[in-house]
Amino acid sequence: MLSTQRQSEIMRLVRVHKTCSIAELAKILAVSDETIRRNVKRLLADGLVLKVHGGIMLPGHLEDPPFQQRMLENAEAKQIIAARVGQLIQDGETLILDGGSTCVHVAHALCQRSRLTVVTNSAEIARILAPRNENRVFMTGGELRTDDSSAFGESALSFIRQFRVRYGIVSVSSVTAQGLFMDSQLCDAELSRTVLEQAEQRVVLADHAKFGRSALVNAFGPDSVDLLITDRAPAPALMRIFAQANLEVSWADSDEQ
Repeated sequence: MLSTQRQSEIMRLVRVHKTCSIAELAKILAVSDETIRRNVKRLLADGLVLKVHGGIMLPGHLEDPPFQQRMLENAEAKQIIAARVGQLIQDGETLILDGGSTCVHVAHALCQRSRLTVVTNSAEIARILAPRNENRVFMTGGELRTDDSSAFGESALSFIRQFRVRYGIVSVSSVTAQGLFMDSQLCDAELSRTVLEQAEQRVVLADHAKFGRSALVNAFGPDSVDLLITDRAPAPALMRIFAQANLEVSWADSDEQ
């Protein structure tokens, strides 16, 4: 395959997968990592792709899509994850939920529970859980983001630091091939780290489409989490990284393994 043909194929793959690692491209195109890096170098110089941790992505994919679109994207996978969280959380538990779309699905799944104490920065999650089953809901202050009605800033972080809960539950934008959990915005990463610091059991949610991808901000590593809940088993290489970090992974049929 000529270099120009390979570059065209790289662009096709990035358009399909949104983000591709160098290793993934090398495997698909049956060439060395160094060959891929040489081809990618020209694409980077022309502004056709952006360099991220371990790979490349299209320029338009550095930011998450609007919240309502995120709610619909991979909705079935997010509902599977939410149901798994619904099994984990029992009546009377204390937890913090961030304002990500997956956590909104979790809030719907938790409507079957009662006497929950929930801390959140999400007006939508507060609206879902506050009126139900003797729940207590504490919502942070701070500036509300326009697309998802979630509060951010130092006021939100300070509020969360007042609580100590059983479960801290956060979602992420992506999980890299090296096992790093990433977000598209700095404020999301800061809030996630703060939530995990306040919890006895640190839980991260990520559907299968987020694995092997990158985003703008490094939120935390696998050693900062106790439990990853997803809808499908991650690749064996990722599972080895998580095992080394003592990170438990749970997915729909993992109980049968």
